[in-house]
Parts: sequence; C-alpha cells; structure tokens
Amino acid sequence: MRGFLASSIASSIGVACAAALALPLTLPAPAATARAGLGAAGSAPAPARSDVRGSTQSLPLAPLAPLTRAIGSTASTASMALAEEGLTRRDVRRFSMVGVIWNNPDTALHGQVQVRTRAAGTGVWSGWRSLETHNDDAADPGTDERTSGRVRGSTAPLWVGDSDGVEVRVEGDRRTEGRAPSTRALPAASGLPSGLRLELVDPGDPDEAGDEVPMRGTAPGVAHGSQAGPPGAGAGNSESAEALASSTANADLVPLGATVIPALSRSATVREMRTLRGLELTAGQRKKPHIGPRPRIVTRRGWGADEDLRERGFAYTKKVKAAFVHHTSSGNTYRCSQAASVIRAIYRYHVVSMGWRDIGYNFLVDKCGTIYEGRAGGVAKAVRGAHTLGFNNNSMGIAVLGSFSKSKPPAAVLKAIARLTAWKLGLYGANPRGKTYLKSSGGNLYRKGKNVRMNVISGHRDGYPTACPGWQLYRKLGTIRSTAAHYQGRR
Repeated sequence: MRGFLASSIASSIGVACAAALALPLTLPAPAATARAGLGAAGSAPAPARSDVRGSTQSLPLAPLAPLTRAIGSTASTASMALAEEGLTRRDVRRFSMVGVIWNNPDTALHGQVQVRTRAAGTGVWSGWRSLETHNDDAADPGTDERTSGRVRGSTAPLWVGDSDGVEVRVEGDRRTEGRAPSTRALPAASGLPSGLRLELVDPGDPDEAGDEVPMRGTAPGVAHGSQAGPPGAGAGNSESAEALASSTANADLVPLGATVIPALSRSATVREMRTLRGLELTAGQRKKPHIGPRPRIVTRRGWGADEDLRERGFAYTKKVKAAFVHHTSSGNTYRCSQAASVIRAIYRYHVVSMGWRDIGYNFLVDKCGTIYEGRAGGVAKAVRGAHTLGFNNNSMGIAVLGSFSKSKPPAAVLKAIARLTAWKLGLYGANPRGKTYLKSSGGNLYRKGKNVRMNVISGHRDGYPTACPGWQLYRKLGTIRSTAAHYQGRR
C-alpha cells in the first residue's frame, strides 16, 4: 500500500481518496438479508429476519478530508501521512468475510482496497490486507439476472476468520485517463465508483449450520426430515419449499435430504449416465461411453445453504460443453473444516451484497480436494451459472477456494477438478483434452455473437481479461485435462 500511495500522491494527476468507517459503539440492528436491502446507496439497512442464519452488515464508506502535500515533500513522507489519516479502529458485530460493493456493476474500481480486522477473542489486529478489486465473475449481459436492477459492482470477498473489529481504506487512481476504453467506465470526478459500502458477512454459527461436513467413508444423511442434513436447514427448523426444491433437483442421484452424493465406480456411473441421459446419447456414447467415475460431492444441504436467500426456481442451458476453472481470491488462511463456512459466506455475498440470484459457481473445491455443489438446480444438470461473463451458456464454473496467483494449488485440488470434469463433461460427451465453440454473449474479450474456439477445460482468463484463476492454478490446466481424459478412459 505504501508504494502505491507514494506513486499516487507524487503523480500530477493522481487522486488519493481514503475511506473509513465511523461506527457507534452501540451496534445497529442486523442488515437486511432480503433483496430489499440492495436499494439505493446510503439507505439504512433493514432489520434481519430472525429465522435466517448468518447476517450481513452493509456499511457506507465516507470520504475523509482532502490531504494537501506540501511543496518539496517527498513521496515517502506523503505516503506516511496518508496512511495514518483517519484510520480509526471500530467495533462491529462478529463477521468472517469482508468485501466492498458499489452501485454500478459496469463501473470498475481503479485503485486499491485494503482492510485490517481484529480477531474475536484475542483482540489482535491483522496487518493490512488487499482485496482483489477486479471481481469479474458475472451473469451474462441481457439475462434477467444481469438486468434485474439489483446487481452491484464489487471486489472479491476476503475470508478473515472470526472477527469483531474492522478498518478499511480505499484509494482511487486517476492515472487511467490514458488507458484504452474498457467495458467498465471509470468515474472521472473522484476516481472511485459511487455508493461504496463495506460488507461484513457472518456465515452463521457452525454448530447450527453443519460445518462438520461428513468425511469420506461415512454414511451420508439421506432420511427426509429432522435427521437429514445439518440442524436448522432451510428457514427455521422446518423444511422450506426452496430447500425441498434444491434437494429434489438431485433426486435422480440420491434420496431427498442427502448431505453428500457418494462416489460411484465407473461401471455404476455408466449405468447412471444411461438412465439420466437416455435418448440424448449418441450411438457411440451408448456403445463406448467416455465418462469418469462420479466423484463424491457435498450437497447444498451438506454445507448449510439457506435456500430462502436465493431466487426461486432454477436457470438451465442446453448442455455442458466446457468447464471454466476459477479461484475465489478469498485467501488461503481457512482450515478445511471451515470450508462450509467460507462457501456460505461467498453465497451470502453473491446474493445479498452483489444481487445475484444464487451463488455464481456451479461447483466449489476446497484446498483438501472436497467438492461442493454450488448453484442450485442439480449437479448432473446443465445449470446456468454466473461465473464467466459472456460464456455462462453451455458451460460450468468450478471455483477453488483460495488465491493461486503465487501459491501453488495442492495436488488434491488438481485431482478433484480432474475427477469432477471427467464425470460432468462425460455426461454430455465432451472430451477434456478437446476443443469446443462457445458463442459470446458480450461484455468480455469477444464481441457479442462471436463463436469462440476454446479448450473444453479453460481458465477464466481465457474468456475475460482477468488474472483468475491465478497463474499457479492456470499453468496446471494441462495436467488437469490429461488426468480427466484418463479418468474417462481415453488414451
């Protein structure tokens, strides 16, 4: 941050704009979890429903007084002055994930966002941590999800663990005036998007939301009723209509209420594919199907999804021709036993804070290699996600929990992605080592309507100008393709 601040202040066209929270010690009512909470920027958050686990505190950011750099001052002294200006430590309700949102999803935040948090219990403050400002996972242009009027621009969320204090600073950079135009405009007045708000997400009590995901080798919960899934699943202690619908979407694979879809042998998977796909299979697929054995998948009930947060119903495409690999940019500090909490927090951030209909990814993978169901609608079905802007039709998005620009993905992650793609792509006859054509819906690297030839297993950066899924994961996609093809029985 200091180097960034120094260059911004020293520049003749630089604009430094820091933002901090000024919160009362008497804490406000919980922020709304319903879509109504995504109204005009600056509106007071409505009280939360008492029957919904977790909460979101949505707090407006306020500009500090402008800083004046004395003539002849050095960049380093100006940097220090700015770093200390208005950065007070404030108490808030407990949370575990942070992010920053703003009004217009088509506006980019050109600058830097940093937060520091206080660990609950110990009272120890973290150092300053940066949030990824280019959060490019999104629904396609023109879709109901994108044009709902509820969607916000956002940073990527950051997992910080159980915390009860926060500071934030945001600095805009107007040195983008000479850049080529992009799909997201930069407000010229301040260098920062309007309506900046800090989102503090509490994923819910682990004891109530079932963080203890069933380990491999244990029997999954399959009974429909009070013993199925984590205690308190759905709204309150009763089964909601949306929780039932989400579970029913996987009824071809497991009984209602299952917390885990168990792994199958390859022969059993082939039999299941013929049942699921039936007349859709080509003669070659019937005679010699190429499909990997179904991997173990933790269902939405298994990770404790509050089904009443998302929109009703499901959105589908025709088929699954490709898989896009992502990372969540949420950091690698979580324990694998916390993965369900991380997913619940991302889910709440995507829906409550960003205004999407559901979590954006079709699947998620933690750093221990456990696979989780993402967007609702059935793991074997062609569910339309909001993961790769312009290419969400006929594709699926797989997000690895963590950040892999510098950190290498564990071997368990690579194996899990290979197993998942070998199975899901195999259901639709796709070769993991092959190429396919996807039609762009626009808003990405390609004009709307262009047929783009891509790898069947691609990285997010192949369809959008982004660093996702991080270089260290992206460079392993070749290994994933070969391993997935091997699982499908291809030579």
